[in-house]
Formats: sequence, structure tokens, C-alpha cells
Amino acid sequence: MNIQDIKFIYEYNYWANKKILEAASKLPQEQFIAPAEFPFGIEQGGSLRSTILHIVDAEYGWRGFFEFKKFGEDLNANDFGTLEALEKKFQEEEKAMRAWLDRITDDDVNGKVTYTNDEGILRTRTLWHCLLHVVNHGTQHRSEAAALLTRFNASPGDLDFTFFLIESGNS
Repeated sequence: MNIQDIKFIYEYNYWANKKILEAASKLPQEQFIAPAEFPFGIEQGGSLRSTILHIVDAEYGWRGFFEFKKFGEDLNANDFGTLEALEKKFQEEEKAMRAWLDRITDDDVNGKVTYTNDEGILRTRTLWHCLLHVVNHGTQHRSEAAALLTRFNASPGDLDFTFFLIESGNS
């Protein structure tokens, strides 16, 4: 894997995030925070907001590890009561990740990283595997967000990689 491929995969990630945020902007606050039966954080009364927050929280946490060798503290949900606050955090994270990706090399991407997971298990992985995990993780939770948005008659449309390729002129 090389850094240009990783950057391209992250272009897809940011394109898909923006589609979710754009669709969410069509909802009233009541629907944005309404409890739902399957999104992330269901045990705390999960909602579209909690699902979208989880996407950016994971990106933030992993970037902290990639850049500083320490996972960032979980974001405080109370700081993100509105979509506008979440959009701002997504923009900050995208800018920070792009800047970090601009500083790494193909050797870095193919190098090893070691971390301890939430269960206390030590893991050694190839960096690009972790970078891909972040995007794939976002895909899972964007699909949950898309299902909720569709229930609220605000579908984000097709989020498949092939539609990104078409829209970005890479078909």
C-alpha cells in the first residue's frame, strides 16, 4: 500500500461523511436527537446524533494515536448537542488528518504500530491496516446513520465507493 492510495481512500471517507452531514442538516433538532432502536449508543438512548458523534470520535481517537502515539480521550457528547457543533468537529478532524497524511511516507504506511486495545490486549499492526479500519468503521456507522436518515425521509443517497468514483470523476 502507498500513501497516495490511503489519501484516496480518505477522500472517499470525507465525501461520505459530508453526505451524511448534509442529509442530517435537513432534519429538525427533535429528530436529530430522538432515541432510536439500533444506532450506536443504544444503551444510552442512542440517536442519529450519537451515531454521527461516534464516527468523528473514532476518527479523532485514532488520529491521536497515529500522530502522537496516544489515543485521544473520548469526545464529550455534551459538547456536541447540535449538528453544527458536530460539523465543526468533522471539519477540524479532516483538516488535522489530511495534514498528518501529508507528512507520512510509503515506508510509514507499511510500517508497524503497536497499541493496547480497550480490552487491554497488545496489538501490533501494519499502519495502513489501522488507517483502513478507520474508514471501514465509518462505513459501518454511516450505514446506520443513513438508515435513520431514510426513516426520517432525508436519505443521504448512495454512499457506495463506486458512486464516489463517479462523482469525483474517477470512473
